[in-house]
Amino acid sequence: MNKTKSSKKTDTLSGNKLSVTRGSALMERAARKQTPKTKKSQAAKAFLDFNKQGLTRVFVAGGSKSGKNPLYEDQAFKLGEEIGKKHYRLDFGLSSKGIMGAVAKGVLKGWSEEKTNTSTEKPIHAVTTKEYLALYQSDSIIDEVSDIIVSHTLEERKQQLLGADFVIFAPGGVGTLDELAYDCVAMQDGFLNFKPFVLFNVQGFFYHLLEYLKEIQKEGFASVIPFIVADDSFEASVAFDMIDLFYKKEIEKKPTHAKSILNRLIYLLPYVIYRRHLYSTESTKMILAKMEEVFAHGLPREKKQLEDDIETAYLNKEIERMYERLAKAGKDTANVSDKLHKLKSRYKHGERFKLRHW
Repeated sequence: MNKTKSSKKTDTLSGNKLSVTRGSALMERAARKQTPKTKKSQAAKAFLDFNKQGLTRVFVAGGSKSGKNPLYEDQAFKLGEEIGKKHYRLDFGLSSKGIMGAVAKGVLKGWSEEKTNTSTEKPIHAVTTKEYLALYQSDSIIDEVSDIIVSHTLEERKQQLLGADFVIFAPGGVGTLDELAYDCVAMQDGFLNFKPFVLFNVQGFFYHLLEYLKEIQKEGFASVIPFIVADDSFEASVAFDMIDLFYKKEIEKKPTHAKSILNRLIYLLPYVIYRRHLYSTESTKMILAKMEEVFAHGLPREKKQLEDDIETAYLNKEIERMYERLAKAGKDTANVSDKLHKLKSRYKHGERFKLRHW
């Protein structure tokens, strides 16, 4: 792609017009005939080809609002910092507000502070629609975006964002849930190559969702989709390391075993997090190297000890989350009980809705 801010390209994606430009200029749609649906959009091709250059692209879906608890926005900013420090490129829906704005600002901070980073290119790519873009023309974040892809519809926008190497779902509203459901269906039905999905589970935000997913899987309505669950920005950072150093390495050796490799990552992650907390001088790379050495050349008792430690760390993490879920379930029960009391009181005192005549 040309890096000149004023450059523009117009092409088609699935028969619909698509505009690409740099910087803060408002997108303009060029009037031209639509090409057949089989013709690949050059803008989309360039966007996806960029992934092949070894630059990890991360799509983060999250709220345009910050939520009531300040911890959500604080952790979102720190999540962005970790993304920037690791030289990842952020793909997002172009917002300087709420959770998404905090992530973007964190990426810029982490990117600029990383001493080994000599690139002058902005690490953020935005995918939006013309309507949404018009809402953000006065936002300063526009000037920090290296590429803005403007799709014709929300459906196109989702397709573009799915070009990232992995996806993070942060706290948000129905838009975030819509994105999560869309991505899960696309991967489950084979329209999207298998890739890691990360739930940024700050304050146990996705507790109800995880329980619901388990329920629909148990009842036979959906196959299991493994999620990497990170409870804070530190755990997310370790998960990123595991994706880079474990998942990608194993995928190269066994490209058809992506799901089982991801499940193995999820199982090992609590142990690596535990070691990182216990020994601050140990990096994820060092821990993985030691594990590999033990499994390859260790004595039987050393292998058994490591297997037990991994199992213990995994179970401890699950037990910790179960206690948190139990506490939330207790609050849910209390809320339901309170609502039931109010409804019964209303019924008792005759405070009923009157049926209207249609």
